[in-house]
Amino acid sequence: MVGSSCSCPAHSTVGHTHIHGPHCSHSRHASAALPKPEYAFEMATSTVRVGTGVTQEIGMDLANLKSKRVMVFTDPNIFKLHPLKATVFKDVRVEPSDKSFKEAIDAARKYNPDAIVAVGGGSTIDTAKAANLYSVFRDADFLDFVNAPIGKGRAVDRPLLPLIAVPTTAARIFDLKEKKAKTGIADRALKPLLGLIDPLNTRSMPAQVPIPYHMRGEAPANPLQRPAYQGSNPISDIWSSKALRMVVEALPRSVANPDDLEAQEAMTLAAAYAGIGFGNGGVHLMHGCSYGISGLNKSVAVTSPAVAEFTGAMFPERHMEIAQVLGADVTNAKLEDAGKIMADALRRFLQGLGVPNGISAFGYSSSDIGALVESILPQHRVLKLSPRQTGAEQIATILERSLKNY
Repeated sequence: MVGSSCSCPAHSTVGHTHIHGPHCSHSRHASAALPKPEYAFEMATSTVRVGTGVTQEIGMDLANLKSKRVMVFTDPNIFKLHPLKATVFKDVRVEPSDKSFKEAIDAARKYNPDAIVAVGGGSTIDTAKAANLYSVFRDADFLDFVNAPIGKGRAVDRPLLPLIAVPTTAARIFDLKEKKAKTGIADRALKPLLGLIDPLNTRSMPAQVPIPYHMRGEAPANPLQRPAYQGSNPISDIWSSKALRMVVEALPRSVANPDDLEAQEAMTLAAAYAGIGFGNGGVHLMHGCSYGISGLNKSVAVTSPAVAEFTGAMFPERHMEIAQVLGADVTNAKLEDAGKIMADALRRFLQGLGVPNGISAFGYSSSDIGALVESILPQHRVLKLSPRQTGAEQIATILERSLKNY
């Protein structure tokens, strides 16, 4: 039979024709009985303009968009620096919550902008993304687009307003207060139309500000439903690997000397590279654990050594590669020790940056582990990307081992 359709991934390319003999292993009966596995990944990125002073071009960009009503999102500190000739929402929280998101959404719905500008760190950009989303979907309930299982995980099926992001630190994440958990809104439609990566915007940051896979499920019925976080893939790996190498070299310099413009520029570029990488590939246990911790009003990113020890056996080659980038001597190392070697390299790197010594430095103790585990477990979006199966017992062990790192 010539030109017949076959449901197997290798044959499902648009325009593909294939001659099926009677012995084709992908029979209609078999494909009907088994769900089609996911076999594709997509790369979604914003236009990024990188260079010293590019922030001053934002007026030109808005004019090119023919925007008449611009809404600017920023935080109180940046708002005080220079007057802004636009309607400004300046009440962004450093750690956004559902309450602060709803305030921003209400402001955007009342103003009805035709373009949005976000000037600030991740919290500001995340708040602007949420306001953009819900100002377009005016009748949506807040939980409609929040990641499942906390929300409904509804897909964004129509274009949003143009969003220009001007990051001033090197995600769509917020605190859901009543559940004492951190969750988010993940959809490619939320990405900015344009990101202006300008190292001049990071020069006045305090030293502590810049510090802070494989198993695939079923293919979606519609490409619109393909998750924003897809797991390890060849393109994300390239961006993420390059970002890590740049961070290892530039971050210690950036923290030690805020006036090191070369290091600041490298960090802003590394942040963009990392965003392209994990914005498509996703993140897993380290971020999942930190969401729970910061959702209980203690922001921390120090579970990475314990996570490396936990996941090392599942992909030792990649863990060894990361350890080497972090400065570990792996000449005579055994592959089965990759997780521990990476964890030790992370501890040395974090300690050299002056990162607080484990989650105990943020006020947590063993008695908090149970509550933290309960707040982390709903983070299905990131936990399911872990290369090793993870439940309450495993998360508790990671947190216990993260109480002190050195």
